[in-house]
Amino acid sequence: MVEGVIFDMDGLMFDTEPVWTKAWTPTLATIGKAFNPELADAARGTSGKSMEAVISRFLPDVDAAYVRETLFATAHKMMEEGVPKKPGIDELLAFLTEQGVPMAVASSSSPELIAMHLENGGVREHFTELVSGVGMSHPKPEPDIFLKAAKALGVDPARALVLEDSLSGVRAGVAGGFVTVMVPDMVQPDDYAREHATRICKDLFEVRDLLAAGELG
Repeated sequence: MVEGVIFDMDGLMFDTEPVWTKAWTPTLATIGKAFNPELADAARGTSGKSMEAVISRFLPDVDAAYVRETLFATAHKMMEEGVPKKPGIDELLAFLTEQGVPMAVASSSSPELIAMHLENGGVREHFTELVSGVGMSHPKPEPDIFLKAAKALGVDPARALVLEDSLSGVRAGVAGGFVTVMVPDMVQPDDYAREHATRICKDLFEVRDLLAAGELG
């Protein structure tokens, strides 16, 4: 059994990715731009300067910081009334709590969004540490956010499980030396994820079953 588990949030614990995708349309409309699905896909799982770099790559003539800030504000407003939980999250959290495994959330979302989703979803009590990538000098795909979460949990990365749905998150987990499992949501595994992730699971029920069988960590 692993000694700690670090959860991404958007698309992994909560079905927020469709909302983030939807938020791009009014955000880009404020600067006279049309929705670009390739931009939305490329920005998924990023935050801060990393997201701004993606925005600038697709829209070099705009204020990337303004777009990022507007996107976060728009998505936050859309999600205030809550979003559905991903299948298996309650069961996985119950299993890990029963086993006494400490857990953290490490998300590119803001601290306010993280707290809001955990409270709305009734799962806040399971987590001892909440880490936001907003304001980090090196956000995903760099491993800093996961390393910070592991340190807070008091767990060595090699003995900690990172659960991610995004490609940038998988790269961050692998770069940090974590047991890294991808549970795909709106983006399917690429060659890097298939080669370097510890496992690719269809849902969180499968993650729970693998942990129970001692096949992770």
